[in-house]
Formats: sequence, structure tokens, C-alpha cells
Amino acid sequence: MQHEWSDPLAWLTLECLLEARQHCRSLPLFSRPLRTSRQTGRQYSRLRGRGVDFDQVRAYEPGDDIRSIDWRVTARTQKVHTKVFNEERERPVFILCEQSSRLFLGSRYSFKSVVAAQACALIAWTALAHNDRIGGMVFGPGNCHEVRPRRSRQAILQLFRLLITANNALRAGADAPFDSSSEPLNLALRHCREVVRPGSILYLLCDTSAIEHLNSSLLIPLAAHNDLILLPVHDPLDAQLPDRGELEFRQGDEILRIDTRDIAVRQAYAAQFQMQQQAWQQLARRLGAGLAPLDTLRPAVDQLQNLLQPRRGRQA
Repeated sequence: MQHEWSDPLAWLTLECLLEARQHCRSLPLFSRPLRTSRQTGRQYSRLRGRGVDFDQVRAYEPGDDIRSIDWRVTARTQKVHTKVFNEERERPVFILCEQSSRLFLGSRYSFKSVVAAQACALIAWTALAHNDRIGGMVFGPGNCHEVRPRRSRQAILQLFRLLITANNALRAGADAPFDSSSEPLNLALRHCREVVRPGSILYLLCDTSAIEHLNSSLLIPLAAHNDLILLPVHDPLDAQLPDRGELEFRQGDEILRIDTRDIAVRQAYAAQFQMQQQAWQQLARRLGAGLAPLDTLRPAVDQLQNLLQPRRGRQA
């Protein structure tokens, strides 16, 4: 349901998602050189084979193609060596985007839910501009809906419809607090394993607090067979409480009152956020995944331009 009084920085509109297309050519998500970027559309996969681009020379192993033997290195070392080539393959792009009430918060530029959706739109348009298949999943408490990867505007528009429907249904404090059994991200990851093909580029947009109840074992097989980029979203209020006296927080039927004049309370609150950030960093290192936190201080396009610069991926 579209709200007549809707603010485009609080509620999604189709217009703002369509406008993201004008930025797709300027984003570095799929920029070259292919060999040094894991955020690439038609990029080199971790599979090796006879391609047109040289990768390395290594010792000959039984079963290697004799046509790839490097005779100069073989003559110099007196041991048979073979050339290995990177094989360029199409990489489907799949975006997981959360739309739940915990993202229905924004103290600066926009709500977290809008930033996540804007980033989803930018990645989708950029993938299509590079002739990649694009699909995704929109998830929230107890539900997730996916669009299978296709190389078409229809796939993107279908994804946008899911985003708008989920976003326009958000209400502050509508959901009960999440725990390990109800964490929306865990549900989405279980379903994701059934629909994401190995060899895809997987972008994950979710609330930064999702790390607290994340079942990381669900991400391990996805990260092992795909390139994974983590984009947790936060607001300045997630990181630090303002000194504003006694505040009342309401979520579902639960009410929490906090005296923000208490320095110890503010320090404990800030420490919790820092622990979340450290947990994301540790997870990214463990999985060999990319990590690019987003916030509500600026439009998503500005942040993606700065954060998703080409970098050297992990070794095959």
C-alpha cells in the first residue's frame, strides 16, 4: 500500500528505484580489471581452464593438457611446467535484501530500509548494464520471496515490486524482538541455499544487528561456492545514544526506558555496537567475503562508489 503522505526517504517508491539506473555506469561494482575485482559482472571464476588470459605457471600434473606445457620454463628448470589460464565465465548476481521493522529507523538522511533498497536497486541495474543475470530475495520476519536470476528488466521490476510491497508494510516496533530461532536472516539463508546457483555473486543487505543471532554455518556453503559481499546497514542511533534524558523504546508489547544521562548506559550501548562491527569483520575474514558497511548518513550511491572499489580477491 502506497502512503499518500509518504516521504521518499522513509518509504520506497518505484520512481526512486527506477532513477537508480542513471548511476549504474559510474559504479565500480563490476569495473575492470577483471582479475583484481571480485565485484565484477562477467568476471573470472575460481574455476580454471583453457581461456585467453594467462594466470600462472606451475609444475605439470598428470592429466594436464600437454598443449599448455611451458617449454621455456621446462628447459630452464629441467622439470615439466604447464601454463594455467583463467576461464572467464558469466556470474549471476543475486541480492538478499532485508525489509523488517528493525530497519524502519533513520535519524539523518533516510531510513535504513530505504538505504538497503536503494543499494539493491543500484546493484541490480549495474548487473543488467553488464549483461549479467540478476535475481534476488526480499525477506523479513517469517517470510522471504525470491526472483530467479534472469537477464531482463522484468526480473528487476519483479524484484522492485517485492521491495516496495515489503517496505510499505513496515511499521515501527511491529515485530517482536528477534532471537536465534526467529532471526529473519537465518530463514532467508536456508531458502537461499535452494535457489542460488554455485558460482554466483551474492550481495547481502541486512540490519547490522542481524549478526547477533546469525547462524554463520548457513553462510559457510554459500561463501564456499559463491563470491559473497556483506553490506550491513546501521544508523547513528545504533552506534551511540544521545544525551536526552529518559527515553522510552517500544517494540511489540515490550517497553524499555533508558536514562541516557547515565554515562555508563551510553558506554555500554556504544560497546554493543562495536561488538557487532567486530563480529561482522571476523565473519568476513573467516568466510573470505567482502565487507562494506552502509549507513543512513548519505545516499546509497555515494557509499557504494566509495566502498566497493576493485580489490584483489582470494586465491583460487
